[in-house]
Amino acid sequence: CPHYHPPMGQDRPSLPPPSLTEEDVQHEEEILRNPFSVRCWLRYAQARQKGPRHRLNLLFERALRELPGSYKLWYQYLRQRRQQVKGRCPTDPAYEEANGCHERALVFMHKMPRIWLDYCQFLVDQGRITRTRRTFDRALRALPITQHHRIWPLYLQFVRRYPLPETAVRVYRRYLKLSPESAEEYVEYLRSVGRLDEAAVRLARLVNDERFVSKEGKSNYQLWQELCELLSQHPERVRSLDAGAIIRGGLTRFTDQLGRLWGALADCYIRSGHFEKARDVYEEAVQTVMTVRDFTQVFDSYAQFEESVIAAKMETVAELGKEEDEEVELELRLARFEQLMARRPLLLNSVLLRQNPHNVHEWHKRVQLYQGRPEQIINTYTEAVRTVDPFKATGRPHGLWVAFARFYEDNGQLDDARTILTKATRVRFRQVEDLAAVWCEFGEMELRHENYDEALRILRKATALPAKRAEYFDSTEPVQNRLYKSLKVWSMLADLEESLGTFQVGDAPHPVPPLAPPNPLWGPSLHPAALGALLCTPMSSPGFCGCPLALPTLPTTAGCPPTILCLFAPTPSCYGWQHSPHPTGCT
Repeated sequence: CPHYHPPMGQDRPSLPPPSLTEEDVQHEEEILRNPFSVRCWLRYAQARQKGPRHRLNLLFERALRELPGSYKLWYQYLRQRRQQVKGRCPTDPAYEEANGCHERALVFMHKMPRIWLDYCQFLVDQGRITRTRRTFDRALRALPITQHHRIWPLYLQFVRRYPLPETAVRVYRRYLKLSPESAEEYVEYLRSVGRLDEAAVRLARLVNDERFVSKEGKSNYQLWQELCELLSQHPERVRSLDAGAIIRGGLTRFTDQLGRLWGALADCYIRSGHFEKARDVYEEAVQTVMTVRDFTQVFDSYAQFEESVIAAKMETVAELGKEEDEEVELELRLARFEQLMARRPLLLNSVLLRQNPHNVHEWHKRVQLYQGRPEQIINTYTEAVRTVDPFKATGRPHGLWVAFARFYEDNGQLDDARTILTKATRVRFRQVEDLAAVWCEFGEMELRHENYDEALRILRKATALPAKRAEYFDSTEPVQNRLYKSLKVWSMLADLEESLGTFQVGDAPHPVPPLAPPNPLWGPSLHPAALGALLCTPMSSPGFCGCPLALPTLPTTAGCPPTILCLFAPTPSCYGWQHSPHPTGCT
């Protein structure tokens, strides 16, 4: 038949297949008229889909003999050959025939990635590992690099499918040269196959590469955390990196996660069997962390570590029997654990003081934690008064000096208490009230020990005029230059003068007491407490006179006559007060 074309590989034409239907005759005639029309061949093949497989294959062979470079014909033919062997045993000869068809197709279609992908997937399903790997490599060599991204996902899926880590590692290394941003996928595979040393090295490179952008959206800290976890949990399997140095480097980079990083470092030594190094790490951590959250994480891990060591030791003693050395070591570990739990409040207080060393309240709490340990209390007070800056202090800084002196006083060391308070009077406090409280405490301490003359001397010294006078609220001047205007000190001095002073106190030269708020009737007046000391003098004292007019704004001082006395100024010695005429003759 002149319309029949023999299969590829035959030199002379053969007769057309017998029993052609009327429809087949029509397609044969159409092909005879258009032998290079892909559409005609595809319509003919579509018409024979329900016919015998060998006749369909023969038709495709005829078509490809005429059009060997047609992608559509090869694609349809190869798909038919794969469907025909689907479900058969991989050792069936039909598989090898289908593979041969794919190899013939690649002679013309070697630049078509879809043909390579279908062929590689077909080989993967057959389980031919070596042949599949070589076919993938041929595909990568044949295709341009711009189309490699279509081959690699299937290739990587293939190498992960079988327990061949060495092959997979070599394939992944080649892949990372093309796509270095996929290093996280490689690290995950290395961890899954147990090659942790190379995984740690790759992860360390990612952490140190500032230009690396994670495809999974992980931050640099998250990658660092994975690295620390890998180093701390498998220190015996990671030999290429120094786990201690790497984790300590993270302590300076990620200061908001110190608790977790300290725990990872200690865990690394624990898993390596270096228990004493782990304990040193925990001790260093609780002495350096700056937040309560980090301290809680470290301390809980520390306590859990000690408990696990004690439990392991008890199990050993139970199994091997009680020996003297074992019992002593167990008792030592129990005592160490009890001491650790007892130190917790003090360690927590140290954390708070590292946050704010000028917190007066925390220094007082620290002293309370040392109750019964005088040497530690003295050291704490000494460190506190040296550390606390009065201008940055939270709380009343003079309280530390007063409590320090009170401690010496309670223990019978009065001279040391005087030394502390004397030093406190030279401190530049932020407010005058702080310095006034120190002087008053100084005087009260002398009164408690019945040193009345010394108490008077101290308060008179406190109210003495300074070399340079300053206004009470002038913050540019030190508080020592403004103390002479403190009502608190004057009030205490007035009380002492009232109780312990002599009749000549009114004649002695004395600084001008501070003014109280002006009285709308009488004008400026002395503060009631300060005036009381001056009023409690005999009627015959110079500069005073009896006044029949009672002043309801001034309280009557104990020991004074019922009639309130007032100052009269016949001479300039009346403390600088101006004399203004009054119907009673007094001012």
